[in-house]
Amino acid sequence: MKRDRPSPLRKTLAHNIRAQRKVLGISQDELAFRTEMHRTNVSAIERGVRNVSLDNLYYLAKALEISPANLIAET
Repeated sequence: MKRDRPSPLRKTLAHNIRAQRKVLGISQDELAFRTEMHRTNVSAIERGVRNVSLDNLYYLAKALEISPANLIAET
């Protein structure tokens, strides 16, 4: 079965990444630098377009100074 829309969890993750990035006052470029990702990937993740691997979830959380669990927690 092919899924043609993002899960609610992906939307929550996207929202939490953007919110925490803004709390820290860093740009998508800075987050991309900290995670060694391309800025377009960070942008796609924040829009909920791109799925995130567990490894990238770890590096995003580390760069955002938050636990991976908090990145996927509903607020």
